Amino acid sequence: MKIRDLLDKKGRETVTVGAFETLSSVFSILAEHRIGALMVCDKDMRVEGIISERDLVAAIAKNGEEALSQSVKSFMTSDVITSEEEDTVHQVMERMTAGRFRHMPVVTDDGKLSGILSIGDLVKQRIEDVEREADNIRAYIHSV
Repeated sequence: MKIRDLLDKKGRETVTVGAFETLSSVFSILAEHRIGALMVCDKDMRVEGIISERDLVAAIAKNGEEALSQSVKSFMTSDVITSEEEDTVHQVMERMTAGRFRHMPVVTDDGKLSGILSIGDLVKQRIEDVEREADNIRAYIHSV
């Protein structure tokens, strides 16, 4: 399955933050939306970075409570690995597993954010694919 199809099914809604917002606001946004990462985008929705729960833990461990008033830019991951809508679920799962991260932005050809995928989204899709394949095999066996 192509990432485009998965995003069409899952939805393309993304929650973003600006690079100069504070970590305090990131905590609030993550809690409000019950998500584990935010894309950091410029005004044109081009990906500048990602800030995840892991980044927040590192910021607090390093700077304590003072981190809450510091900018997202200070702690975000700026070297973001992205996917494109033409990639397959399998390709994206491989990249996420190799990179040991749980969220991947999907970008358009001109670099704008078109969605975000979590490892949970991909695992759910793979389970559905495997169940459908098993159903097809059972149907085939019963028809023979």
